[in-house]
Amino acid sequence: MFEKVKSVSEITDHITTLFENDPLLNDVWVQGEVSNMTQASSGHWYFTLKDNDSQLRCVMWRSATSRQSTIPKNGDALEAHGKISLYAPRGEYQLYADLIRPVGLGDLFQAFERLKAKLYNEGLFENERKRPIPAFPHKIGIVTSPTAAAFQDILNVLRRRFPLAEVILSPTQVQGVDAPPQIVSAIERLNTSTDVDIILLCRGGGSIEDLWAFNDETVARAVAASRIPIISGVGHETDFTIVDFVSDLRAPTPSAAAELATPDLEDIRQELRQVTTYLITTLQTQLENKRTALLRLMRDLQYHSPEITIRNHRQRIDDLNERMVKASYNHLKLLSIQLQSKSAALHAASPQAILSRGYALVTRTEDGKRVTSELDAQPGTGITLQLKDGELKARVEDKNIHEQYKRTLF
Repeated sequence: MFEKVKSVSEITDHITTLFENDPLLNDVWVQGEVSNMTQASSGHWYFTLKDNDSQLRCVMWRSATSRQSTIPKNGDALEAHGKISLYAPRGEYQLYADLIRPVGLGDLFQAFERLKAKLYNEGLFENERKRPIPAFPHKIGIVTSPTAAAFQDILNVLRRRFPLAEVILSPTQVQGVDAPPQIVSAIERLNTSTDVDIILLCRGGGSIEDLWAFNDETVARAVAASRIPIISGVGHETDFTIVDFVSDLRAPTPSAAAELATPDLEDIRQELRQVTTYLITTLQTQLENKRTALLRLMRDLQYHSPEITIRNHRQRIDDLNERMVKASYNHLKLLSIQLQSKSAALHAASPQAILSRGYALVTRTEDGKRVTSELDAQPGTGITLQLKDGELKARVEDKNIHEQYKRTLF
């Protein structure tokens, strides 16, 4: 008889079901030392909790990491809450954590989470109620201890980035049981007695006990009630306090708060240089365009000017006059030629011209009538032959007997 063979997936699913159905593993706190801590670009955390004998792989999704007050570091002693289940692709069980707290500080973290949830439910963390940070503050209020190194760090950043702003310190303790009421008073002083544009609420790094004044409810409510925008810069980048969630902007450090509150003067200078260059280029372009438009209008004005019209008419008159003179000359020349031609024709048709070509004008001698037909002069009639240079006298013969004899007529 053969035993039924299970696939890896079937075994993995069975083990997963065992984990999921175990009440202890679905709601458990695990204590250990952090190692192999990594933050993925997705926002998820991956780390290992270990003790002297064993280790447990842990994962915390981004939805949970955003609610944590601190980011764990290698070597930290933590208590992590969550459920244990199987990661099938590697066949490894791991803790899916949703809350972490340092060992021995469970009460503080529970108080932190309670106040955080309370203020969250009241809407004090909503972005809609947060005030905009002024781009160019003229006066900057600082709430911190005047002896703290953080105060000097802030001043150094402000002097370097934006020395034009006036700095007003509202001093307070930032640690201990007396710190919360002093912080509240310092914020109220700036709100009631000054015209600062922005408030920096700052303190350097420290343990959770050192930073606990910034987890005080009265401080958080004073920050929320401030009419002046507040930037919180408490602790290091991995430290989170209640005022970070209530303030208008959270900075990871006091120095970063000073940077977020002010523009960089060198950046402003660079922007001014760029704007100046842009304005000069724009003005030059506009001037060139206006100059071109003006020249075009001047040309149009000249084109439509009465002076141009008059000058053109004058030239037109001169042209027409010249054409008239030429036309008159040509016409007279043509008439002269025609006259010469007709004169020549008339001369050629004149009797004198005809006579000069050998023709003669015949008239009857007795009465001077012109003989144009043989019937005008009978034989024996005396006739006169008018030639070009004189006259000849003759008598008409009988044409039938002409040339039969010779005789003298006269």
